[in-house]
Amino acid sequence: MSATSAAALAAELRAARLDWIVPDWPAPANVCAVATTRSGGVSTGAYSTMNLARGGRDDAAAIAENRRRFERFLPAPPVPLSQVHGAAVAILDRETAASPTADAAVTRERGVVCAVLTADCMPVVVTDRGGSAVGIAHAGWRGLAAGILEATIDALARVGADRNDLIAWLGPAIGSAVFEVGADVHAAFCADDPDAAAFFAASCPGKWHADLYGLARLRLTGAGVASIHGGGECTYTDTGRFFSYRRERDSGRMATAIWLVDPGGAASRTHASS
Repeated sequence: MSATSAAALAAELRAARLDWIVPDWPAPANVCAVATTRSGGVSTGAYSTMNLARGGRDDAAAIAENRRRFERFLPAPPVPLSQVHGAAVAILDRETAASPTADAAVTRERGVVCAVLTADCMPVVVTDRGGSAVGIAHAGWRGLAAGILEATIDALARVGADRNDLIAWLGPAIGSAVFEVGADVHAAFCADDPDAAAFFAASCPGKWHADLYGLARLRLTGAGVASIHGGGECTYTDTGRFFSYRRERDSGRMATAIWLVDPGGAASRTHASS
């Protein structure tokens, strides 16, 4: 952790009495990431309190205030993605203004914030130990099966990251004890990869409990990532801390973000609190 980036962010979150997550991973000093929880916002009911997704039945003004509060801790507003559970990756820079249709994003530019929204799907952040570039993926089962993590790694390499020295962190996602899936999901992973069967536990005929964290680690390891951290949370069972689409279809969304630290450090975030 860096005293000028990740550690400083963690201290700011503690001071604000927020239980958001700063990844515990050996990222270089110029890389910072954060995952929100349900706390810290103004939404009510099923969206209580830190819903960051537009759409649904949440109040638009509440969402706008939640986003303002989130952006207070970022160097710039995150570039929104139009997530479709696919394997497309957007390469972001300071000129990116539209919402790319993609389930992952990478950048090599300082102060550009890559982010995804989740509520059971897994956010995965990736960088190299040299801090050349950062990336994030929205990795539900469809995205994992489609190759979203491999595509993210390929995109990172294209923008200058050392693909032979990558590290990854797995953010909050639905746990295997409650993630029951059917034959379509089992086949999507196991038909072409017998090793994936180890991450499915039969529950009843035609049904399995799927280990999303294990499947992500399998895919990352196969793509050459040896340093993988995080995992172990369950968005479904931890009702007080996380939104869960499978638990409550009328649900909010958390955000996970990653960026390369600007030379201005914490001072660069003053735009969001003004």
